[in-house]
Amino acid sequence: MIKAVLIEKTEAGHHAALTELADDALPEGDVTVAVSYSTLNYKDALAITGKGPVVRQFPMVPGIDFAGFVETSRHPDFKAGDSVVLNGWGVGESHWGGLAQKARVNGDWLIPLQAPFTAAQAMAIGTAGYTAMLCVLALERQGVTADQGEILVTGAAGGVGSVAVAVLAKLGYRVAASTGRAAEAPYLRSLGASEIIDRATLSAPGKPLARERWAGAIDTVGSHTLANVCAALRYGATVAACGLAQGMDLPLTVAPFILRGVTLAGVDSVYRPIAQRREAWARLARDLDIEKLAAITNTIPLSEVVPAASRMLAGQVRGRLVVDVNA
Repeated sequence: MIKAVLIEKTEAGHHAALTELADDALPEGDVTVAVSYSTLNYKDALAITGKGPVVRQFPMVPGIDFAGFVETSRHPDFKAGDSVVLNGWGVGESHWGGLAQKARVNGDWLIPLQAPFTAAQAMAIGTAGYTAMLCVLALERQGVTADQGEILVTGAAGGVGSVAVAVLAKLGYRVAASTGRAAEAPYLRSLGASEIIDRATLSAPGKPLARERWAGAIDTVGSHTLANVCAALRYGATVAACGLAQGMDLPLTVAPFILRGVTLAGVDSVYRPIAQRREAWARLARDLDIEKLAAITNTIPLSEVVPAASRMLAGQVRGRLVVDVNA
């Protein structure tokens, strides 16, 4: 028997709880992984609470991330004992995920654990940090360099935002960190932010164009925030958009794009090709200060996942929540 968080939907409603499952309840897959650590991401919180249409079939074990070692494998690239990481691929949405002591998945979804990270450190980074790195790469591909001006990160105290601030600062960018939690200013400055911006200045309906301010941006929020970011980007600047914490709508005009040549670069982490995943993790190994992971991370046992999901949606979680599934 294995411990797992299980989401069920019945006539009585949506319910998530810690339970025990037999090994043979795991779904089909050619690799079985003994999970060491998983994480609680915003998408997981939506799935667990039922506040968003994340889960596509029930029952479901949530958890879009996990790190552990291969227990059994019929996949040519992996053998028993290999240390592996999984991010995305619909795991925790349409295929049972990592918030359990074991996971059975398609081996094509796995990548080897990137040295020098441990399994716990890999999950301190997780999909949030991997997505942050994909956003940094998107800015780089559009020619955004550190000497062009300040980079804005929205939702900066969250998982993606925290890693984005730390990576950008280490790469030499000046970073403006937007947050609605004034108390997190010292934390964000410790990660490398040079300026703290109240999210209220970005979250209300704004003008089609604003004063040119930022040379680039990473947005985790969407809605009016992303619209205002686009309106205040400098000529030729790029914003990498990867989240929807404020909403899925995007109430803007074409003005920033046709008058300032702004680029809106969408960043998906779920189905990113393996080669790009490896690139992102290799860059994280080079460009993320491992010592800062401790400041970004809190570790909880599997038994605390369900209540923590509600705290996350209420904006009461800083940085990353790593889940020790065996604690």
